[in-house]
This record gives sequence, C-alpha cells and structure tokens, in this order.
Amino acid sequence: MPVYDFIITGGGSAGCVLAARLSEDPDARVLLLEAGGSDKGLLFQIPAGFAKMTKGVASWGWSTVPQQHMKGRVLWYTQAKVMGGGSSINAQIYTRGNADDYEAWERDCGCHGWNFRTLLPYFRKAEGNQRFVNEFHGADGPLGVSMPIAALPVADAFIKAAQQYGIPYNPDFNGAKQEGTGFYQLTQKDGRRSSAASAYLGPAAGRKNLEIRMGVQVARIVMENSRAAGVEIVTEKGREIIRAEREVIVTSGAIGSPKLLLHSGIGPADELKAVGVTPVHDLPGVGKNLQDHLDLFTIAECSGPHSYDSYAKPHLAAWAGLQYLLFKRGPAASSLFETGAFWFSDKTAPLPDTQLHFGLGSGIEAGVAKMPNGGVTLNAAYMRPKSRGSVRLRSANPADAPLIDPNYWQEPEDLKRGIMGVRIAREILRQPALRPFLAGERLPGPKVNTDQELYEHLCENAKTQHHPVGTCKMGTDEMAVVSPDLKVRGLDGLRICDSSIMPRINSSNTNAATIMIGERAADIIRGNRLSGG
Repeated sequence: MPVYDFIITGGGSAGCVLAARLSEDPDARVLLLEAGGSDKGLLFQIPAGFAKMTKGVASWGWSTVPQQHMKGRVLWYTQAKVMGGGSSINAQIYTRGNADDYEAWERDCGCHGWNFRTLLPYFRKAEGNQRFVNEFHGADGPLGVSMPIAALPVADAFIKAAQQYGIPYNPDFNGAKQEGTGFYQLTQKDGRRSSAASAYLGPAAGRKNLEIRMGVQVARIVMENSRAAGVEIVTEKGREIIRAEREVIVTSGAIGSPKLLLHSGIGPADELKAVGVTPVHDLPGVGKNLQDHLDLFTIAECSGPHSYDSYAKPHLAAWAGLQYLLFKRGPAASSLFETGAFWFSDKTAPLPDTQLHFGLGSGIEAGVAKMPNGGVTLNAAYMRPKSRGSVRLRSANPADAPLIDPNYWQEPEDLKRGIMGVRIAREILRQPALRPFLAGERLPGPKVNTDQELYEHLCENAKTQHHPVGTCKMGTDEMAVVSPDLKVRGLDGLRICDSSIMPRINSSNTNAATIMIGERAADIIRGNRLSGG
C-alpha cells in the first residue's frame, strides 16, 4: 500500500499551490490527486479559450437545483475538472477584493490571523506582476500577472463612459483603493494563461518527492478513530486506498470539498443518514454557508465591427489563430473581459458592492441571438450577497452529482442591489463616449424598465459568476467546519485549504484569494510565518 506524508485531494488553484510549496521540503512525500486531465492543450493556454470552458469543456457538468426565488430556474454550474482547476478555465481576471473583506474575517467571524495586513504578504508572494512593484504587489512570485495586450478601442471608450457616469479612473483595483474604473490585471504571462498549474506545478513537477496523478477521483477520506489515515480513490482499474502519515489536505473546491467530506461521513448526521451514509463525525456546518456572485448582464449591439464577435466567421477565426501563434496578439490573446469597474449600488453602500465586467463580444453569453455587427456585454454583480445556500448529497454514490443550491435572492436585499447594478450598467452604455460604437441596448431592451420587469428578465437570464465559496467555513462558532489553522474541528490529520473555507465571499473575482489561501495554508502547515503575517 503506497504511503505519503501529505495527500492533496484536488489539483485546483489551492491544491497546485500546496503541492508545489509542501514539496519544497525534500523530506516531505507529497501526492496530488486530480479527477480531471491535463491542462496542456492549446485551448487552456490561449487566453480567449475560456469562452469555450464555461459551456462545459473540462468541467463536471453540474447544475443547480431549481432556484426557489428565481421561479424555479435551474442554472448551469461550471466547476472545473482539469489540472489547475478554475485557474485553467477562467477569464484570468486578477482581483483580490476589498481590504475590509479580510478584516471582517477576523473581526466578525473569529478568524484570527486572517486580516488583510497578515494576508497581503501572501498575495505578494504569489504574484509576478509585470507592471506594479510596491507595497501591494510582488514581482518575483510564480503567478504571472499582466495588463491586457489585446484590448479594442471600444474598451477605452467604456472606461471613458464610466467616468462620464461618475466613476473615477483607477489604475489598480488591487492597490490603495478598490473603487473606480479601469483595466483589469490578468493572470497571463507572455501572452499565455498563467494558471496555478503552469505557475506552480510546472517548476515543481520534476521533484522526486512529488507525485501527481490525474484521472483519479477521491471517493472518501479513510478515518481511523478520529484521525484521517488516508483516502480511497477510484480509477479505471478500480478502488485503491492510499495512506497519509501526516495529513490529508482537502482542496476539492467549494462544491467538491463538502461533497467529499459528506461521502466520508463527516457532516450533519441526520442528512447523512437520510441518504444512506453512516455518520463518522457530526459536523453540522459541512455543505452550509454557500455563497456566490450572480451575473446580471446587459448587451448592446455595435454600430460596426467594434467587438470580437466578427471573428466567429471561419476565415477570421483562422486569421485570429495565426495572429496569436505568430505574434501573441489579436482576439485569441484577449481574455474578452479586460476592463471594468467597482462601484457603489447607491449612496447608502458603505463599501464598493457592485462589480462590472465589460465584455468585447455578445456571444460570450449562451443563448444570445446574433446581431449583424455583433455586440458588447456589460456584466453587473452584487458583490456582498447575504443569501446563503448549501451543498448536499443526492445519494451515497460518490459518482452522483451533488445537490447544489446557491439559494440566490433568498435575501431580498440581494435582488434589490442587483437591479441597482443593472441600472448602473445600462446608464454607462448610454454615455457619450460609447455612442460612436453602439447602435443601442438589446438586452434587457428599452421596453424593460420597472423593477418587476427587470426581475422577470433576470430570472430568465442571470447566471453564476463561477465564484462559489464558504461551504466548509473557517471560524469559531458551532457552524464552523475548520478552525483558523484550517484543521477540521474535532478531527486529527485533516485540513481543508481552498475557497470553501471563506466565512464570507470576497468582493471580487475569487481566484486570487484562493491562491492566497493555498500560500497561507502551506506556511501554516510548515510552521512558517511571512513578514507581516
């Protein structure tokens, strides 16, 4: 029976970081397990390839349960199934959120040592920033962070339009302040996606003490008394038990991590019994506290070929591919969402609570009718949702999809603030700077104006921003799953180290924060402490 010091249960963003950092110790035997395959294909490397990913490539193929507050709508719920996890299929937007997000983890949620001052060195440690080197940014880390190289003139026009609306220019959303409009920083290096797999595992893959296995699903954590002794995996050859002498580290993501714990008998005892799983450790918070950002998009038709929609034609798509291969430029080098803003839904919001992503196309969203000159998309999302959902088991069979319930708009405030964000987006698209580029709004369309009409439209068109967190939350209350050192409460040899530990969602894209969690977790496990940490 193979034995390792550390077994890491998923090759997502945090899992790749942990595998690389823990294997820096040559005496530590590290095994990284990933259910998906390699990220080496060209589609994963080309920045624009993400547009294919959210429609099902390299994902588990899961959906939500019918959403009670969205007229029973079932939403496609992309969760990565590939080495690198979300960092291999996302839009590469590098944002951390607001400093107060992390202050609140410590202040309000009992997560000592997780304030922004402590965490900033870990953000900097991860970052190899192309442009910024200062108190907020690092230049020597493994993760490539750069400015867009393929933005179109309409992207600059969006920034001007946002300023005309009243949002000031901000050159760095990850700097001294979050609010403003400008260009996003992207996880790209030399015109290629910089995922956690390429940035962290690439340099570490040759180490003799690091084993990486793909196409392996972890069925359960093997418990001996109150200690995690290893894992049971499922491969094409059948089932196998692998032992961990020091720790099992769960990094299967905000949906996969609670699913794995529940299949291992760790979770709410009554729920486990109801689906035929024998409880091993009654922990009521497992699978609870699911939080996500809901994407509410507005689409405008272009007055000419001002977006990347025209490159959907076969001959132009071929030219785009050639441009990329020869020069690392053109549509394929674009993340498609390269400008945006953080702003306040209204004057009562104490912190920026609305994020805008300006998309250089309309076909980015599934089901959007084609327009003669193509279009642009402006996404708005309320960043501080109060609604809380859950992840539960469908059955005792680990092969069955989980029951994912984000419970969108459970709290009416989330819907109210979301509609406010849509109204901001619509007003920006009407500003003078964009008039030469746009023929007019097409979705929701000029006939949709009241809150009720917008609600009806959003029930049909809203989608996840692919930011689920919180389902194995860190804290000190009775619903906390892990303590601030990321150990599962009441058990030994078991930690959770991914986005599922966030007690509250950060107010931006979540990948940068997840990579930070991996960096912080590695130092906690090794007993290290960064300056300021």
